Amino acid sequence: MANPTSTEAIETLAAEIGDKVYIDVAKWHLYLRDAHLHTTLAEQFYPLLIGNTNTITEDQMMPILQSIQVKLGGGKRQVPLADLLPMQCQMDLIDILEEYQRQL
Repeated sequence: MANPTSTEAIETLAAEIGDKVYIDVAKWHLYLRDAHLHTTLAEQFYPLLIGNTNTITEDQMMPILQSIQVKLGGGKRQVPLADLLPMQCQMDLIDILEEYQRQL
């Protein structure tokens, strides 16, 4: 069973990500909480944040964003999450992760 403390921490991080980071599709903003991707991201980033005194870098973030495939058209096509996030959202994500790490 997962540690309740880490579960709560991941949920807190997921909430921050879900409220501020969005996918841009044809100038429509789909927030990651609505796309049900916020928890997946939080679970991927959390291990990088705990016990690490260095702040997360774009070089660490991009492989994670590339590895998460978003299904489009009922699953007919998959696109890496990195390709759907505007640059500003990527920067916002780094800011969220850095702030979260400072609070640990």
